Amino acid sequence: MYAIIEDSGTQIKVSEGDEIKVAIRDLPEDVATVVFDKVLLVKGDDAEANVGAPYVSGAKVTADILEQDRTKKIRVVKFKRRKGYLRRKGHRQDYLKVKVTSIDS
Repeated sequence: MYAIIEDSGTQIKVSEGDEIKVAIRDLPEDVATVVFDKVLLVKGDDAEANVGAPYVSGAKVTADILEQDRTKKIRVVKFKRRKGYLRRKGHRQDYLKVKVTSIDS
């Protein structure tokens, strides 16, 4: 069984047991699970795909939070030739690493 969820404008295909990186969000310290309710598609083992318009009603994906971390640094360079213009900048994106525990349709 798998599902396609929407999180922060990105579509992610998930199955039970998958570990995925999602956008960071403000959560209380004692919360250990995240529920994704914007489910675009649910496909069972033998059943046909249940496609939402835009979301599947009553479907949700539950995941346990594993860690909060940052990605590797990305170097951004702005450059204009023959003008003496060069700007360097770095960026690290925060993310939550979660493990999908259940898909309810």
